[in-house]
Amino acid sequence: MAQDIINHIHRVNALRDLANKLNVMPTIHQLQHWQCERLLVTHDDLAQQKRYQKAMAFFVEELYGPKDFSQRDADLARVIPKLAKVLPDKAMNAMDDALSLNALSFDLDMAMSQYLQTHCPGEPINKDNYALAYRDVGRIEDREHQIDIISHLGDQLSDVIKIRGIGMLISLSRRPAKLAGLLALHEFLERGFNAFKALGDVQSFVQPVLTKEKALMHVLLDEGVTLPEENPLPEV
Repeated sequence: MAQDIINHIHRVNALRDLANKLNVMPTIHQLQHWQCERLLVTHDDLAQQKRYQKAMAFFVEELYGPKDFSQRDADLARVIPKLAKVLPDKAMNAMDDALSLNALSFDLDMAMSQYLQTHCPGEPINKDNYALAYRDVGRIEDREHQIDIISHLGDQLSDVIKIRGIGMLISLSRRPAKLAGLLALHEFLERGFNAFKALGDVQSFVQPVLTKEKALMHVLLDEGVTLPEENPLPEV
């Protein structure tokens, strides 16, 4: 498991290096920012409920957004073998899902950004050129896998927040993490735990999100739907 997590980090780092060489990173950041805004609009019914606000913020800012995760990932790669010895298996599985999701999402984002740079140079990202880029990239198996990872991550988080003493362990480890230069990693873990602990029933948040995202995916990839005229995405 530890090696799988390290491999996800190496994959993202390699993709970031390639994106920088191709000068596509600015477009990736614009795309990620637009996607976060779109997610908040699509799932506004959840985002407006106090119970779900921390989880929504964590999802768009820590798992899917344009934030620079390089320090967190460097921290994690450095200590993951030690963490694997002290963290419960469910916590390690959740971390594996989160890093796997990050790597796959970045890969898909880079492919879409390359389309946008080629076909819509200099244009701001909007729902129509986004939809065209999404369909051109395709990769329905990867899109379905992306959704499956989120569903599995929800299951793992449901179990993690029920582990007795896990919250205390995270809280007590803050000072040692700071002294060890691992504050970025600790803050990621702490925010994630607090966000999903507040939910109680994690799947009550995850499943409505996935239902809408699956429906959008199928419409965007359906060649029988004319784009951009029949675009199902909201205005952002």
